[in-house]
Amino acid sequence: MHGLFVTGTDTGCGKTEISLGLMAAVQATGPSVLGMKPVASGCARGPDGLRNDDALRLRAQGSSKAPYGLVNPYAFAPPIAPHIAAGEAGVEIRLPTIEQAYRTLAGEADQVIVEGVGGWRVPLGPNLFVSDIPKALGLPVILVVGLKLGCINHALLTVESIQGTGGVLAGWIANQVDPTMLSRDANLATLAALIDAPCLGVLPWLEAPTPSELVGYLHPELIDLQPRHAAKLATTQTRTEARSDAGTGKRRA
Repeated sequence: MHGLFVTGTDTGCGKTEISLGLMAAVQATGPSVLGMKPVASGCARGPDGLRNDDALRLRAQGSSKAPYGLVNPYAFAPPIAPHIAAGEAGVEIRLPTIEQAYRTLAGEADQVIVEGVGGWRVPLGPNLFVSDIPKALGLPVILVVGLKLGCINHALLTVESIQGTGGVLAGWIANQVDPTMLSRDANLATLAALIDAPCLGVLPWLEAPTPSELVGYLHPELIDLQPRHAAKLATTQTRTEARSDAGTGKRRA
């Protein structure tokens, strides 16, 4: 496994914090890791162009400083749905661009943690969705569940969509986004009973936690890809590499 794709039940569920925590957890065990956020809206314009705060944090947490353009290939200024932002900017979000950036990052680190934008089925174009990215990259999916009223429905719908669209759900992480949530433990028990994947951590309500603080709550070692899932990821990765080689004119030995 050369990386993970982090998605969430909705916007604001804590994908960036979890991604940073996972990066720190990987680094704590020795391997090098880089972060990636292929598509981001709500970016600020500076002397070097558009920059997204979440992407900058992922870049800073990396074991080396990757070029920003690889960490965040598609950056848009307005804080709106990415396909709308892309349309207004006259930009087409393309999978080959994301694949090439990912492959470059993967060549510089042992693992790459890729954070999605919004939820699993956020559109990126007329025929492109966030859910297409991990399949193209051959990455298993980690689902971040924002613990609040309604999270059970959101989580189960997302799980069904991940599995129904050919994704490999490697685990889920609960993140308490509502400090006053009632019956938190009962909700967690229901999620654990109904999601057919291991729970990799439960984060309580935390004020501005650092990545190193989150490590104690996360258990990526519990990821256990079943043989059929590992085979699916291997097949997807082979197809991705074949497309990349075809695009560059390379031949595989």
